[in-house]
Amino acid sequence: MRQCELLDLCRSSVYYQPPPVSATDLALMRRLDELHLKYPFLGARRLARMLQREGFAVGRRHVATLMRLMGIEAIYRKRRTSIAARGHKIYPYLLGNIAIERPNQAWAADITYVPMAQGFAYLVAILDLYSRKVLAFRVSNAMTSEFCVEALEEALTRYGAPEICNTDQGSQFTADEFTQVLLAKGVRVSMDGKGRWIDNVFVERLWRSVKYEDIYLHAYDTVREVKTALTSYFRFYNARRVHQSLAYRTPDEMYFGTSDRKKAA
Repeated sequence: MRQCELLDLCRSSVYYQPPPVSATDLALMRRLDELHLKYPFLGARRLARMLQREGFAVGRRHVATLMRLMGIEAIYRKRRTSIAARGHKIYPYLLGNIAIERPNQAWAADITYVPMAQGFAYLVAILDLYSRKVLAFRVSNAMTSEFCVEALEEALTRYGAPEICNTDQGSQFTADEFTQVLLAKGVRVSMDGKGRWIDNVFVERLWRSVKYEDIYLHAYDTVREVKTALTSYFRFYNARRVHQSLAYRTPDEMYFGTSDRKKAA
């Protein structure tokens, strides 16, 4: 009580515990995620109509609320993309008209929603754009900068620094905690600009693969189970899963294209 008085805080707000997401909303979020992967251009209005046709009693405003909670939005040309926190520096987009021709030339980072049997989590991945190799990932129950920085630091430690690292303008990536790690390594920071929804298309394809080939096939109960499963999946994704766009080679084969790089790794 004395601490609340000193800080001029209302005691009810200090002791308040937010209610957990209901089972109905968890089912809605799972289905919303599936629809968003298939039809990323649909907004809250059309998604609400599709859900109503499937028997869900939900309106446009509630769908929009859940989409914000999940960190997803319709892909279309618009005036603003992901909104950064006030005061965060926005860096220019650097990948325009650049051919990605070698490993570690350009990386990308992004966050996605991951459904579980009871609840949900967030997944961040660091991707090499040339080889499509997942360099590092982290899973968290909160969408903060900390777990993004952990994944980035692991990728830098294991694979060295890229020339450019591209992200969206989300607050997790515009935070100094994230950008300063890159700048300290001499990495040029790039951020998606207005209407540049296509910049992270390779990461979006990764999310679709992760969810349809692993997450949706299982009902993981805890964040620990998700981490363990994704460790195994990304090992398969990098070393054994061939990609048609890579001439049926694996990301590891593309990334470790030289004996020198293999020896360094």
